[in-house]
Order: sequence, then structure tokens, then C-alpha cells
Amino acid sequence: MRSLMTKVLILLGTFLLTTALLSAFYIPGQVKKTPLDVNSITRLAGEAQIADGSGGTTYSPVRATSTTFADSELSTSDVVLFHNSSCLLMDPDGAAPDCVSADDPEGRLLSAGTDLFATDRRTAEAVSDFRNLPADAEAKTGLVNKFPFGVEQRTYPFWDGYISQAVDAVYEDVEDIDGLETYRFLIDVPSTPFEVTAGVEGTYTTQKFMWIDPVTGSIVDQQEHQVRRLSNGDIFLDLDFRFTGETVAANVNAAKDNGSRLNLITSKVPIIGGILGVLALIGGVVLARGLESTEAARDRSLSPARERTVTTYEDQTAQFFEEAQPPQGETRASRREAE
Repeated sequence: MRSLMTKVLILLGTFLLTTALLSAFYIPGQVKKTPLDVNSITRLAGEAQIADGSGGTTYSPVRATSTTFADSELSTSDVVLFHNSSCLLMDPDGAAPDCVSADDPEGRLLSAGTDLFATDRRTAEAVSDFRNLPADAEAKTGLVNKFPFGVEQRTYPFWDGYISQAVDAVYEDVEDIDGLETYRFLIDVPSTPFEVTAGVEGTYTTQKFMWIDPVTGSIVDQQEHQVRRLSNGDIFLDLDFRFTGETVAANVNAAKDNGSRLNLITSKVPIIGGILGVLALIGGVVLARGLESTEAARDRSLSPARERTVTTYEDQTAQFFEEAQPPQGETRASRREAE
């Protein structure tokens, strides 16, 4: 039984130490990758000032929806391919759906579009030469839909699809959102030439705040003030919107869950596995030595006769010669005469 327990402890200790080493040096590189089962819906709500087509503007609550999912069949171990669709529409009564068709009888649609892009699963940066992108896909640079795992407090390039170029996302501060520590970044795009609508030139400016989970790089919250003006300076669209409370709550919960799993795999498993592995190996070695001592004692107990012979033997040679020697002054001849 002790022999079996010794083997079990040594095998268990070896397994735990191996797991600890893998969790510390190999597994993080495998788990800190954008998953291939992403399927998210992001909703925003706010207010907009919109050109009414007669030289004036109208105000309306607005609703925006962005749906993003990963194409697992066309993705690889290093690159993930995303499909995205977005929709912005007026929501005067608060009952608008996620999107409507272009011929919506209430004229609520402001803009809609689809996009296809690929990003590196580790760095989250765009991969424009990915082999599974269609030939006419827009070439992108910088981050597109998330930050990398282990976000640093520095400036990152972030893709702006309106002006088709990467702009600076500047780190500003740390903020707590419902118990989750986030990094706040600011994207500030000054007035830039822009086609405000098909065939109509104008300018575009935006100020966008993003709150990022530093562990997973996911966007937890976002607030944007975007202004599109006609070439004469008139407002075409003045939009101020933000993630809905439901979206933020879902993002916080997802970030906490994913962060906890990552922390368990990359931080706790190496420590706990290493300690338990060492203890198991020590226990196995101690049992092995105890087993060896027991077997040695048993071997000695099997040969008692030989040990007794060795311990009770007495050399009587000197006594023999002493008895054979005649007393002092007596010779052999006189002993014979006496006899």
C-alpha cells in the first residue's frame, strides 16, 4: 500500500509541477487570443440634431446598433475574420427596432452599413492582407473593435471607418465602472474633409471616450460626440450618444468573468500547482525512503543465527596453551618421574 501511495504522490507531483510551468509560460500565449466564437450586439442611445433638407435642423432621440460576429470557418489560429453590421436611426418614441429598411415609411433610418475585416488574435490589430478577405475589402490599420490583452497605459492607433484611417486613442485615466477597473482613452479627431452623404462634401469631427477592460482589452463603455457639417458650415448631423446601461452591464459582467478565468489560469494555477506539486513530490520521496528503511530492517531480521554466532564467539586459544604449559620450575622430566 505504501509503495502504491509513493508512486501516486510522485506522479501527482510531477503532473502538478508540469501544469504549473505550462500555465506560467505556455498557456497564457494560447488563451490570451481573441476567441473564434464572438457574437456580440452593442446598443447605443442619445440625441441628434439632423438636417431637415430645407436649410433647418430637427432634434430627435437616436438609437444605434452594431452587431459583430467572428467567422470561425474562415478564421485561423492567428487571425480572426469579423462580420459587422451597423445601423443608426431616429427613435422619437423610444420604440424603434435595432434597424429598419431604407424605405421605412417613418423615415427613421439615418445610416446603415456592413463591414468585413480581420485582426490579429493576439495584438488585435488589423490584418489587411489576410488571405480570406475578399479582394475589394477596405485595407485597415491599427485596432478595429477591441484592444489587446494586457492593455498598457499608452497611446494606441484605432481605426476610424468614417475617414478611413487610424487615429490616436490616447490614454487618460483609470476609472471604476460597477466594480471593474477600466482605462479611459480619448479619440479626438479635428475637422477633417469628409463626404457627409453620397456626393455631398463636408467635414467631420469627433470626440470619443472609450472605457477599456485592461485585462481582456474589451470595450466596456463608449461615449461619442460626432459632428458632420456641410461645406458651408451648416450642420448635417450633430450626434451625441453612448452605450446603453444594459450594454455596459453586460460588458462589465463579461469582462469580470473572462478576467477571473484568465487570472485563474495564468496567476493562481502556477502558484497553487507549484506548491502542491512540490509537497506531493516531497511526500513521495519521504515515503520511498521510509519504505527502503523498512525493507532493510526486515532483511536484517531474516538472518538472526549468523548474527548470534558473530556476537557470542569467544577465542579460547590462549587458555588452551596456558593449560598445556607446565608450572613454573617444573620440567617435563620431573613430571614424568613423579608419575
